[in-house]
Amino acid sequence: MTRPENYKVASSPMIIENDLLHVLFAGESQTKPAHRLGPKVYDFYLMHVVLEGSGIFICGDNRYELRAGHTFLIEPEQLVSYESDVQNPWRYRWVAFRGTLAGGLLEAAGLSVAQPVVDTGSSKRPAVLFHHIFHIFRSNAAAAHLKANGYLQLLLADYSAVMSDNARGKALMADDEGEQLLQKMIHYLSTQYAHPVSIEQMAEALGYNRAYLSRFFKRKTGTTPVTFLLKLRIDKARQMLRERGELTIEQISASVGLQDALYFSKQFRRFYNQSPTAYREAMRSQKE
Repeated sequence: MTRPENYKVASSPMIIENDLLHVLFAGESQTKPAHRLGPKVYDFYLMHVVLEGSGIFICGDNRYELRAGHTFLIEPEQLVSYESDVQNPWRYRWVAFRGTLAGGLLEAAGLSVAQPVVDTGSSKRPAVLFHHIFHIFRSNAAAAHLKANGYLQLLLADYSAVMSDNARGKALMADDEGEQLLQKMIHYLSTQYAHPVSIEQMAEALGYNRAYLSRFFKRKTGTTPVTFLLKLRIDKARQMLRERGELTIEQISASVGLQDALYFSKQFRRFYNQSPTAYREAMRSQKE
């Protein structure tokens, strides 16, 4: 069911001319199907982050198909148009800004006319930062314009990190180091499975963006790191069920990093079509 159209915007309470960096306004919209803006030009920078749905963004001769997790940049005086999907219209947030430092900050973040789109995957942080800017303008908070500048720079820093990871990922593939990264990921999961480890912790330990690592692992193995880790834990538990008869189901579940024995039993049945207890009894019967 298509959501009703919704539009809200809040402007900076300060009017500043010739500033180094000045956020003008921020907003959010749930668009109608096939809602289109342009072709048109703006005299300020305008960034959108897609929250839900999909659409297209056309900048010059380039056409980009965008979905949730994508951010797209419109630069001043660039002829652009963008349109929400007919079946799945997008909901997005935006922030507008200008200033003599803006171009350099965007360049440092890896965004430009030549590269106006960045994909942050499932990360909610960009959308949250967009919302913070909108909220401080809406609430007319003290020094709102300074806080907005800070949030904008944090946002660009996040994009810079994603772009750096993507560039490093391309270099890895070009140098055939992708296999080394894959082995590092498998080694990490295979040695840490007994602890309540998360994919976020692995990404931090290896020095990569979580979304990038998840996409890379899925591309190389056909499965996600989360599913790989769960299957690894279940297989380790299966071995323990055969070899450690003195341990209870709860103790084995905890030993492979799953603190909830009911969840463990459910996932064990999902992979092997029988409960841990039934599997243990079947193994004992074979030995007798």
